[in-house]
Amino acid sequence: MCGIVGYVGPKPACDVLLGGLTRLEYRGYDSAGVAVLSDGDMTLVRRVGKLANLKAAITEAPIAGRVGIGHTRWATHGAPTEANAHPHRDCSGRIALVHNGIIENFAEIKAELAAAGHVLRSETDTEVVAHLVEALYDGDILEAVRKAVQRLVGSYALAVVHLDHPDLVVAARKDSPLIIGLGEGENIVASDIPAVLEHTREVLVLHDGQVAAVTADSVRVYDASGQQVEPDLMHVEWDLDAAEKGGFEDFMLKEIHEQPKAIRETLRGRMDESGRIQMSELDMSDDDLLCLDRVFIVACGTSYHAGLVAKQLIEQWARIPVEVDVSSEFRYRDPIVDRNTLVVAITQSGETADTLAGVREARERGARVFAVTNVVGSRVTRESDGVIYTHAGPEIGVAATKTFTAQIAALSTLALKLAQARSTLPPERIAALWSELVTVPDIVEAILADAQEIEACAREYTDAASSLFLGRGMGVPVAMEGALKLKEISYIHAEAYPAGEMKHGPIALITPQMPVVVVATQGHTYEKVVSNIQEVRARGARVIAVATHGDEGIRSHAEHVLWIPQVSEALSAIPAVVPLQLLAYHIAKMRGCNVDQPRNLAKSVTVE
Repeated sequence: MCGIVGYVGPKPACDVLLGGLTRLEYRGYDSAGVAVLSDGDMTLVRRVGKLANLKAAITEAPIAGRVGIGHTRWATHGAPTEANAHPHRDCSGRIALVHNGIIENFAEIKAELAAAGHVLRSETDTEVVAHLVEALYDGDILEAVRKAVQRLVGSYALAVVHLDHPDLVVAARKDSPLIIGLGEGENIVASDIPAVLEHTREVLVLHDGQVAAVTADSVRVYDASGQQVEPDLMHVEWDLDAAEKGGFEDFMLKEIHEQPKAIRETLRGRMDESGRIQMSELDMSDDDLLCLDRVFIVACGTSYHAGLVAKQLIEQWARIPVEVDVSSEFRYRDPIVDRNTLVVAITQSGETADTLAGVREARERGARVFAVTNVVGSRVTRESDGVIYTHAGPEIGVAATKTFTAQIAALSTLALKLAQARSTLPPERIAALWSELVTVPDIVEAILADAQEIEACAREYTDAASSLFLGRGMGVPVAMEGALKLKEISYIHAEAYPAGEMKHGPIALITPQMPVVVVATQGHTYEKVVSNIQEVRARGARVIAVATHGDEGIRSHAEHVLWIPQVSEALSAIPAVVPLQLLAYHIAKMRGCNVDQPRNLAKSVTVE
């Protein structure tokens, strides 16, 4: 998400900044900008859209200077506009900074700064940091940044310049990556390694809470208390292609491993200190939410499966009836919606044509429409009454992975919000569910750290022509998503059914050559699922089970078991789908398929 480059050295800063930002284009962005210091002046250039627009502007009016910062922005607060693009400056125009991450308490700081006379000109959370540094500056920019970040709640990677310190870039990080490439007579601050590889393979890695003073000849690193510390150094062995993928073989695998961060960022700041779920962007009071008598969810593909998870959570927690429609069918079936209906439109890109048509249909009938999307400024955000953003960052692989689990995280929060507003769960139950929900990223990390069995399992099924995925309850949408991932990227036919429905037709297909994948995690239908496994095994099927750690009994019912840690049934969808993502990935790789760009598929489906 976003790209940062900062440079101090003998070369023209713009060349290094633009070169580094080009190497970070794979991360996705919607605007770009640079700030360069030269002869006591600062030149700021920002453009919306592709980096080519920024390059064209600088070519037309070249910028001299050998110190500067640059940024490619993936919008989170405020639409993609030139005013919201980075770098941002303070009131004096002498400070400029770029930022990756999310400042959760920016509204509180913004109000405080405005009361003190600061004039902020953007919709971003980032600009408040520039003004906060200005307010704390007394001649030492490093100390001002160190004090400023103590006030910030959330995540940040920062690169800051000040006209009073024309040979210095200050860098700071917390929960958002930042490295410093160490050159000869030059140093480069960057959010990812590809930006520095053209110049050096020697890298200093900043850790959470650290602040660095970067000049052409030195890098000094300090901890949160201001004590200088010995930095961590590394030599990069990767080539550029591998570096863009963070050392992973493919973007898809990288994005599977980014899921813990995506989920954390999506949940960040959603519960306040009083235990209230925060979704102010919905612009509905608790009384408004209490008046709802029905929820419709409209979505396509993977987003549709996230909607099926949300249906179970909303009905179980908030006790509101929920219907989930494929977007392309919703608009044509004369749906019964009115002003007491909430329509939730889920679209990763925010541009899905069928889902946008459903949004328009719902609004014409008087329903209130909320969008769940990953892209600020996309069309669905302009056509909906409210937007719940996922903060998964750009997803390069066509097959959705981290956007799916981030959607479930956002929808789980919405379900809790509805339950709280309607008093259908006691406060202590909401607090307990939230406490468990925020541990889900840790559970996913544990699954990803112990995935050898999944790769070994995949090796045995690369020649399968067809497969069946089964589940009950929360396992049904998980099975559907697992089947979709396998067919999308490996081209093996796969279909998913509720396990109890299997005997009403699909059981006729079962042979020893057809693997059957069963979501058999602990829950109130577990014994029923085991019975369904026995039914398919009696027909000679080979079974791959997704099961909960400690369930030793499942071993006697399956050839392979893909384990997940213990988690409550309501929150099991995210952990349970991760092994299925990895299973599909490894099978596809072993079959020689292009997992990042599967045939015939597009990332954003903008036609009906």
